[in-house]
Order: sequence, then C-alpha cells, then structure tokens
Amino acid sequence: MKQEQFERLQALHEKLVDVFLDEADPDKWPGQGIALASMDAQTRGDRYWSKKNAVATIALTQRIQTLVTVVRVQTSGDDPENPAAVVDPQDDLDRQVADAEREASQLLANLQRPGAKAAFDKRVHGKA
Repeated sequence: MKQEQFERLQALHEKLVDVFLDEADPDKWPGQGIALASMDAQTRGDRYWSKKNAVATIALTQRIQTLVTVVRVQTSGDDPENPAAVVDPQDDLDRQVADAEREASQLLANLQRPGAKAAFDKRVHGKA
C-alpha cells in the first residue's frame, strides 16, 4: 500500500465516523416522538431502514479500521507513523525490475543448455 493510499484510508475512516454519528442520532429518524404502536407501516419501515443504514456505515468503518490496524501492526519500530506495509513506489518498481531481470536470466540459462533452443522452437513454432 502506498503512503498516499494509507492516508486517504485514514481520512475516509474519519469521514465515515462523522456520517455514522449523524445517521445514528435517533432524533433524526422518521417517526421520532411517535409511539411505535401509533406509527404506520411506512414510518416504521423508514425508521428500520435508517437504523440499518447506520449499522452498515459503522460496519464499513470497522472494516476500514481493521485494515488500518493491520497496516500499523506491520509498522517499523523506528517510526510508528510510517507503516512498513506502506511502500515507496520507487521501491516497488525496483523490486519489479529485479524480478524481471531474474526471470530473464533464468530463461537465457535454459536456452543455453544443449538442445534447449531446438526444443523451444519445436514447442513454440512447431518446427521439427
């Protein structure tokens, strides 16, 4: 995960907590102040939906918090605000280049074996 993604994830978590606090306020639910027995089916349904929506928002918030926590658990001991799971894009590119070079050298080594090129050509091009 890139540092920018990690920071955006934390900002999203904070925004969702604010949304949850707004959605979970019973004073804002439909039918506020009306006895349950006096509510019509539409109002009861809307009230139930409002509660479910708040629960879904907090569930999403918890999952994001779990992800943030997992990233922080992998934190380097030197800087707790710089999680080890957050990678520098340049480091990722260097790793990909190293992997590609390693694979290319293995392919070259395989082709340099006696008879390997002929077997390769036969497999790829159908040559005899």
